[in-house]
Amino acid sequence: MVRERRRRATIVDVAQEAGVATSTVSRAFTRPGRVNVTTREHVLAVAERLGYTPNPAARALESGRTGTVALVLPDITNPYFFGLIKGAERSAAAADYTLVIADTEENASAEARTVQKLGPAVDGFVICASRLTDSALHEVAQHGPVTLVNREMAGIDSVVSDYQGGTRQIVDHLASLGHEGFVFLGGPPESWSGSRRWRGLQTAARDRGLDAVRRGPYQPTLGGGAAAADAALGTGATAVVAHNDLLAIGVLGRLRERGVRVPEQVSVVGFDNIFGSEFCAPPLTTLAELVRDAGGRAVDSLLMQMQRRDNQPARLVLPTQLLVRASTGPPPA
Repeated sequence: MVRERRRRATIVDVAQEAGVATSTVSRAFTRPGRVNVTTREHVLAVAERLGYTPNPAARALESGRTGTVALVLPDITNPYFFGLIKGAERSAAAADYTLVIADTEENASAEARTVQKLGPAVDGFVICASRLTDSALHEVAQHGPVTLVNREMAGIDSVVSDYQGGTRQIVDHLASLGHEGFVFLGGPPESWSGSRRWRGLQTAARDRGLDAVRRGPYQPTLGGGAAAADAALGTGATAVVAHNDLLAIGVLGRLRERGVRVPEQVSVVGFDNIFGSEFCAPPLTTLAELVRDAGGRAVDSLLMQMQRRDNQPARLVLPTQLLVRASTGPPPA
């Protein structure tokens, strides 16, 4: 027996059942302030009884909003972004918004195409660790709300971590163990956070009288760790600070292959405190960021832009904390 498919309720059905005009039903969902409270409650009750849900496209035409925001990431496979996605999703859902996620694969051209294609379909963008140029980001911000994460620019809302204080924690830790210097293994050249990390490390090292050298760039992945570790050993440094945890864990693997003991011969430090950084061998000393908070705060900032009448951008700096684990220790005698 073939079961007849039940017809989906329409806005016309709700209007007829409620005894109001279709425009009243539409305003009850999109502009509730323009509908009498009693009428709106009656319309919503009828809609619920009939199983009616407004069409997103129709709501966009009526209100000028799609109820959707985009989260643009350079690498969705990087565990660092797991917490950020969680935080962003939670804030979006609390505001009754849908979050769409786009992966640009660490590619500026792909990022530009993604933003261009998604632009008409979303109310705004949260762009994390953007690889776009300053001028390109300003162009995006001209067409709608934008909040940057791990990137700071004049005139655009941003959520960043306190890399100046965080890198000083790293250098103070290494100095307290007796290290006289370290090598920084850099990530992508266009990484804003990478440049700030290196700048903070240099400043803190100079203040503590430590030598700091840089090698790279390297891919911020496990696979980039082999070449990075070999370069670090070539400098003779007793401590290594990697661009992120993935690279640092790759370095640990390469050092193990070469018979170099960590931390007895070389200490290793990462950034991000990704899931798994405490389970590698040895557990990784790393600078932890409030990633989930960053995702939530970024979405909140984006939604506030839609209501804000002034053009003053919001800048939020989140604290960092060095988590000391077994990958760091005194230098060899």
